[in-house]
Amino acid sequence: MPTLLLRLAGPMQSWGTTSRFDERDSQLEPSKSGVLGLICAALGRDRAEPVDDLAQLKMGVRVDREGLLMRDYQTATGVMTAAGKADLGRTVISPRYYLADAAFLVGLEGNDRDLLRRVHAALRSPIWPLALGRKSFPPGEPLWIEKGIRDEGVYDALRNWPRIANPRNEHRDEPLRLVLEHESEGAVRLDQPVGPFAERRFGPRYVASEAIHVPL
Repeated sequence: MPTLLLRLAGPMQSWGTTSRFDERDSQLEPSKSGVLGLICAALGRDRAEPVDDLAQLKMGVRVDREGLLMRDYQTATGVMTAAGKADLGRTVISPRYYLADAAFLVGLEGNDRDLLRRVHAALRSPIWPLALGRKSFPPGEPLWIEKGIRDEGVYDALRNWPRIANPRNEHRDEPLRLVLEHESEGAVRLDQPVGPFAERRFGPRYVASEAIHVPL
């Protein structure tokens, strides 16, 4: 089954899955909803359009360089009250988390090779600007990878592809984390799109992690 590989590397990234109200979280690796939203931007697909074809792809992530989890101090005004009205005189603190200097190799596996080809081409010439989780976080390197469509499953594709970034010195001799979508086992992530992004409906999916060795 073919797999599409893409590179997610930049000074800052944020991949929230449980953000509510004033606090904005970030996972330690890209979320599926975030990656598919990025692909929709590359394809020029409106937020109101279905994403069923993309949602059925199986995703895996190889962490080539662990990001440093940072917190940004921000304030917001005009926040909605419990009555549903904006209070222009109210200011709240809004902690926002992000990953600094991270690099991920993402694989998307699916039966529809034509879909993977269209996504691969769109990543090279995106219709809309691409961002790593937030509009203010542009990629530091191209997402498009030459020969990025592989004739192997996502697990083998992520194991066999060369590293896309050097690790930090403190991690140089350590294995890489591989986070792979699983049908029924592992940790639960609430980032599986179950409708158009405009509806903001996400369901659970399982991910299993393991350590792999990829030569420098």
